[in-house]
Amino acid sequence: MTTRVIIVRHGQSSYNAQKMIQGRCNESIITEKGEIQANLLGKALSNLKIDGFYCSPLQRAHKTAQIIQELNQHQPNLTVAEKLREINLPIWEKWKKEDVKREYPNEYKQWKEKPHELKMTFDGEEIYPVLDLYRQAEEFWQEIIPHHHNETILITAHNGINRCLILTALGMEASHYHSIQQSNCCINVLNFTGDYGQPVQLESLNQTSHLGMPLPDYRPEQKQGLRLLLVRHGETEWNRLSRFQGVKDIPLNDNGRQQAQKAADFLKDIPLDFAVTSPLSRPKETAEIILQNHPNITLTTKKDLEEISHGLWEGKLEKEIEAEYPGLLNQWKEKPETVQMPEGENLDDVWQRAINSWQEIVKENLEDGKMKTGLVTAHDAINKVIICYLLGLKPANFWNIKQGNGAVTVIDYHNGLDGMPILQAINLTSHLSGGVFDQTAAGAL
Repeated sequence: MTTRVIIVRHGQSSYNAQKMIQGRCNESIITEKGEIQANLLGKALSNLKIDGFYCSPLQRAHKTAQIIQELNQHQPNLTVAEKLREINLPIWEKWKKEDVKREYPNEYKQWKEKPHELKMTFDGEEIYPVLDLYRQAEEFWQEIIPHHHNETILITAHNGINRCLILTALGMEASHYHSIQQSNCCINVLNFTGDYGQPVQLESLNQTSHLGMPLPDYRPEQKQGLRLLLVRHGETEWNRLSRFQGVKDIPLNDNGRQQAQKAADFLKDIPLDFAVTSPLSRPKETAEIILQNHPNITLTTKKDLEEISHGLWEGKLEKEIEAEYPGLLNQWKEKPETVQMPEGENLDDVWQRAINSWQEIVKENLEDGKMKTGLVTAHDAINKVIICYLLGLKPANFWNIKQGNGAVTVIDYHNGLDGMPILQAINLTSHLSGGVFDQTAAGAL
């Protein structure tokens, strides 16, 4: 049983344009730019059969939802859901962000660094904006998901509530509220395997290519930082056949080279300052194809970015593994953190070396006063581990993250190595299929 959930944010509002805090204020309306964004979003979703369509009651989200509804060929019914209201920031509503930062410096710092601890007192009532919104998102899932088993639902809401919907679905802590980005009229895709509380896969985060913007904007408050483009290698023949490859040096197949070329075209206008790859041929060739558009960049390798070693599983199909190691494959799918690959690695091994290698890349390339962008090409398990770590998840959450062949993930460091990085986008694959869903091979690692 799977419930596919598409979550989108409203188009640019008048308060967005003025960099004002809107919260639950309902005065902000969709701008002309916002209507254009909503129309582009509606066209991207126009062929999608929607079994449940929910939107916030606030007019900026409701208007966006109506535009989507009008453009959808199936004309889904629209339900207004109170639990999709935006975050409650009553003291700051209608303020410009720069004014809040000046007048409430301590509270604004807490909002940015420890949002789950922010407290406001308004009309004699204590409000915890992020924690209250987090609970609101949980209640939404608990009410809605049981009604849509094996169906597709669409949610049109806001920056804050969208973040909390994703946080709660994946089991992330409220402290990571600012670690995921939501652009106006972006698309996110979640796949629920059951009711709320059962495993959920994040198929993609913050897609913006349908808006004519391949990658989300990079606008740190300070004019310095680091953007890393984490790419999974293109398809191999063993990916296509669902054969476990691990550290076997299996090359790209023709489709994999085409995927790498599409990733190259997708990233061709993005200035790069450096590039790092796993030394195995499939990510290395993927990087080399991408770098054909960046001839001045030297490709370096890091051995610890190699794929997980499956040991004696390598070269085998699932049915062969099950025959030789009864029950272990199912354990790998359900409790991956508990599995020791026969004569191979476990997830803790991979976690340690992948994160150490990632941190090395960040340390080596963060420079005061500079903004840099780098390409990192690696593997399914390596990428999943890195993304889990950045989201505050654990090895047990390994399968919560999707990584398609040739997919692009975008991570920004605005506040140095010690600051929380921002996952601007995860598993972008629209450049491969032209659609909003990941259609790459779902084979073994």
